[in-house]
Amino acid sequence: MSPNRAILNRVSPPTVRTRREFLRRGAVSLAALPVFGERLLADPYAGRVPHRMPWTPVRIRGRVTASGRPVPNAGVSDGISVIATGADGRFELVSGTGKGFLSLIPPRGYALPTSGAGTLLLHRPILPDGSGEMRSDFTLDPASDDEHHVFLVLADPQTQDEYEMGRFHAETVPDVQGTVSTLGLPCFGVGCGDLMFDRLDLFPEYERAVSRMGIPFCQVVGNHDLDQDGASDAASVATFSRHFGPNRYAFNRGNVHYVVLDDVFWHGADYLGHVDGEQLEWLAADLALVERGGTVVVFLHIPVYTSISSREQGSARPDYKVAVTNREALYRLLEPYRAHIYSGHTHESDHIYEGGVHEYTVGAVCGAWWSGDICYDGTPNGYGVFEVRGEEIRGRYKATGQPAAHQLRAYSRGADPTAPEEIVANVWNWDPAWTVVWYQGADRRGAMARRTGLDPLSVAQHLGPDLPERRKWVDPVRTDHMFYAPVAAGATDLRVEAVDGWGGRYEQPVRGEEP
Repeated sequence: MSPNRAILNRVSPPTVRTRREFLRRGAVSLAALPVFGERLLADPYAGRVPHRMPWTPVRIRGRVTASGRPVPNAGVSDGISVIATGADGRFELVSGTGKGFLSLIPPRGYALPTSGAGTLLLHRPILPDGSGEMRSDFTLDPASDDEHHVFLVLADPQTQDEYEMGRFHAETVPDVQGTVSTLGLPCFGVGCGDLMFDRLDLFPEYERAVSRMGIPFCQVVGNHDLDQDGASDAASVATFSRHFGPNRYAFNRGNVHYVVLDDVFWHGADYLGHVDGEQLEWLAADLALVERGGTVVVFLHIPVYTSISSREQGSARPDYKVAVTNREALYRLLEPYRAHIYSGHTHESDHIYEGGVHEYTVGAVCGAWWSGDICYDGTPNGYGVFEVRGEEIRGRYKATGQPAAHQLRAYSRGADPTAPEEIVANVWNWDPAWTVVWYQGADRRGAMARRTGLDPLSVAQHLGPDLPERRKWVDPVRTDHMFYAPVAAGATDLRVEAVDGWGGRYEQPVRGEEP
């Protein structure tokens, strides 16, 4: 996500506003036009003449095998219907020419099929013969052990030009390679949307980066990955689909069922966070094949819910561009499962517990749009690393170019001018299971208080009309993973320790100088 409508559509510096002004203006515009706003959110296509694609029925038959043997209980879908293969691995599905893709939903115990570039290849175009029939067979390779595995979430690479793509290749790719090599476990990656910054002609360079990372990658469509001249939501993902296939699909690894959704709804002139009815119908059919009580992980770009509005505007209702407008419908479908959601879009770290779901909005690969090495909440440029053991998921944030233990940044007394007598720490992956304490020497002095505030390094790098040099519209943003403790003037030998929910300990000395 970029901070204003001009940036979201095409970069246009003369009309730039700050991110905070954009959010405020969006809320005011909907308040000023309540009838239009409600109609837009309820039916974004209202008032438009529908474009109906020609449709004819297609009977699709096929078989799923591995090592010459049938694979039962594999899912097969045309994006609406979902069926399971029989004991002989065979399936039959009546679909139509307007559906676009036939997708396989591999069961547990099988490797993820990929293209030559390493992107997931679970789909086939629906292309019937002259009699309206289609044959589509899928072949899988057994996986030795997929119950214990890892997935990496790379949100918002958002490359706009060769300089930014160069940084992605020179910094992110080798960092991911290093992470994968130290894990020693089966891994897959997730490009969690905004792979591009409107430069869709750079998709091949993204694919080249995936190939170099050396693990299977699934892609999520973001608002900057759209054909913005498309007249409908379906038309907006044409280029994305040519490279990566359907905008919704699913697969299984170990005891976890993974789902990719497209929650960027393009209505011909702009976008909003929304999961359309077809996707909800498909998701209901997909989840019907998952045992209730099982673990389900959903990847999408725009957060289902976010605390941005409450932090910046004091409002519990998020702006329609930074959250899913019909999230209650999604929550209801996920209610019978142990559900986790991973999103991007906002270029900051945020843990949300809403609707019975834990959602983690992961900091951006590009940080604050490649203007430096941090997001505007102070989270370093980086990505999420999530280890799955059975149904347990343990996550951490990996800062690009930093050791795995780099999980916080500590500042000297008075680094935050609103707290002149306190030290401050930014613990960007904090959630309620963490504890944050401070020490003087060997003495544990006590817990630090969590408050909403600005990261001092972000203030130093981003605050002011001429900062940052490369993206002057970037501003520091208030975040709720800041921690404070009062300290006597002149106190020395100070450090901050953060302990995550699984006992991982991370510490940083308190900086002796201003950021």
